[in-house]
Amino acid sequence: MSVTRFASALAPTDAPADLLRRRYGAAQSADTSNWNSALESILSHRSVRNYLPQPVPDGLLHLAVAAAQSAPTSSGLQAWSVVAVEDPERRAKLAELAGPNPQILSAPLFLVWLADLSRLRKIATERDKSGDGLDYFESFLLASVDAALAAQNALVALESLGLGTCYIGGIRNHPAEVGEVLGLPPESFAVFGMTVGYPDPTVETEIKPRLPQQLVLHRERYQPQTSEAELSAYDERMAAFQTGQGMPPRGWTNVVASRIADVAALKGRDALIQVVRRMGFKVK
Repeated sequence: MSVTRFASALAPTDAPADLLRRRYGAAQSADTSNWNSALESILSHRSVRNYLPQPVPDGLLHLAVAAAQSAPTSSGLQAWSVVAVEDPERRAKLAELAGPNPQILSAPLFLVWLADLSRLRKIATERDKSGDGLDYFESFLLASVDAALAAQNALVALESLGLGTCYIGGIRNHPAEVGEVLGLPPESFAVFGMTVGYPDPTVETEIKPRLPQQLVLHRERYQPQTSEAELSAYDERMAAFQTGQGMPPRGWTNVVASRIADVAALKGRDALIQVVRRMGFKVK
């Protein structure tokens, strides 16, 4: 099957109101009179964890990187890089470090997005500058934000082309070891990974409901407005989604409480600041 036919077969076809309903698990009153294909693609996002063995064409990877480089970047510093991993053995090593995470094995392409100050450090050194501005947490945060903005642009582009994706935060479980597998220079750090491939059509993946807008949208000033009734209703919608996906119906609040319950829930990431410093970042 050609890339065009894949994209056509996987392109979203739901009406705007239906996509909004699926995104929130309930009807929404948002104005859809200015609806367009970009909104359709974005609101159709769902994490894909099962892929066909067909490789991702190199041309599509370059298109995705072009989309990533079209994202805003603080002060024009472009303090990010991405490593495209297709080799099965290298993906297997990364899958083990990230979990283990079998979807990294399933996906023919694994993108590792980096907060990368190494390029800026080299430029400063070559121009006889101290580069002391890179030694502060602000620069590490800037590079991480740059990487996230770039990656999200790439994700939207890839999904608009009929590909499936899923972010992999587990790549931060063992950042130093990931750095060794990828040959990262000092002051470059894997912020997250992203699996990419053509979705397996035999595995249905639904759109996961999000929190009601009234819990995340504030006007003029932050207004604490989370109510037990709203959270309870959202728990019910999430439990219905989980059941439909063959998952335990735990809702949302129980999952969140477990994810932040204690230090063990961080899966080794409680020592992240020390590891980041060992990888060359000053983060003062």
